[in-house]
Amino acid sequence: MNEPSKRQNSGARHEAIDAGDFVYAATGARVRRLTMPDGSHWFPAADVCKELGYTTTRKALTDHVPEEHRDNLETVTGSHSLSVPAGRTWRRDLQLIDLQGLILLVNACTKPACAPFKQWVAEVIETVQREGSYRLDEAEVQPAEPGAPIAYAMPDQVAEAIVRLEAHNMQLDEQLAEGQRTSIALQREMLSTQQATLATQQATLAVQQAMVRALERIADRFDTLVLHQGVPRGRPAPVPTTESVLADWRQRLSVTEDVWTVARAIAPVLVEKGELREPLESVAARTGLSVRRVNACLRLLRTHACIRSRGGSEDGAPVYVLHQV
Repeated sequence: MNEPSKRQNSGARHEAIDAGDFVYAATGARVRRLTMPDGSHWFPAADVCKELGYTTTRKALTDHVPEEHRDNLETVTGSHSLSVPAGRTWRRDLQLIDLQGLILLVNACTKPACAPFKQWVAEVIETVQREGSYRLDEAEVQPAEPGAPIAYAMPDQVAEAIVRLEAHNMQLDEQLAEGQRTSIALQREMLSTQQATLATQQATLAVQQAMVRALERIADRFDTLVLHQGVPRGRPAPVPTTESVLADWRQRLSVTEDVWTVARAIAPVLVEKGELREPLESVAARTGLSVRRVNACLRLLRTHACIRSRGGSEDGAPVYVLHQV
């Protein structure tokens, strides 16, 4: 994108070929441009080198552009009492080249798009050497305003280069548009696939949830029908009593007096409430044993599969249930 012209008077020189078209034909690209009040044009060296295929701007300038045809942005604008253009890309130390520096870079590059312009430059030089001058043909249609400058026809090589560039750009635009259309179609297809996948996942989740609910119902029904493993189907499971529990425990281990004291204290609670949810201190108070001894007795009952632990209550008390065999 070119900066607006900085010309401040009507006496600015007339250009035989529009600067934008001239640079476009020379570089094959629309390059940013600053036009000074005296009509001179300056271009960011990095922009030109990038479009012409130079890998290093500094080396390209050192090799091909004399110092009098390059300067930094602050010096160029300051010499005309102008401020630096706004924007982060217009740094004060930005290296600029004038039109002659641009032409020198074009002549030194190997970009195929620059070949027609370079051929025209060679023709101009050859004509000047042969005839002493080179003059553009006047355009068939001249401005009607009195005193208007003469309009010149664009050289064939320059015009053909611009036509080819525009055709190439139109082709690239069409390719870009086609690529965008293809990308949109792919995105829509991916979205449709994702939606189908989501629907499948939701259906699978619903099936899994239904299976979990069914298994929970089966487990609940089994718990209510079978209390002891090995009870024949169709016969109700015997309901445990304190006496049957204590008798079973006597068969499982050699009961010491302390263990039997703890067993008699907790068996009625386990049978009546289905669980023992009582701090060890409370059991110790009821049995007259120490907390450590109560804990040892409970551990022994667990070891011999008389009771089993079911974690702890909210207040920290251990929870025990009968170990159903």
